[in-house]
Amino acid sequence: MKLVEVCTTLDDGERARLIARTVVERRLAACAQIATVDSIYRWDGALCETPEFRITMKTAAASAAALQAAVRALHPYELPEILARPLDCDDPAYAAWVVDNSAGG
Repeated sequence: MKLVEVCTTLDDGERARLIARTVVERRLAACAQIATVDSIYRWDGALCETPEFRITMKTAAASAAALQAAVRALHPYELPEILARPLDCDDPAYAAWVVDNSAGG
């Protein structure tokens, strides 16, 4: 079974929890983890340093596009970081759980 990990970051913890909860409730992601990170980046020509929240979501490959679209719609940033990468999973039971719980897309 093919799995995908989708990640995004934003500077609002409540909004991060809202996005994580929403995509899991909609069954677009089987699970979502939120971690705090220190982000350093360039925006509008300025060097920025911001504490942010990273949301890491696991989904079935078939639901990845719908998950990314939902994150984009819920995200407050003008240009949100939304990264997706395929996951290798050697545990068929875990892979089946992710697929079963992210079939909403």
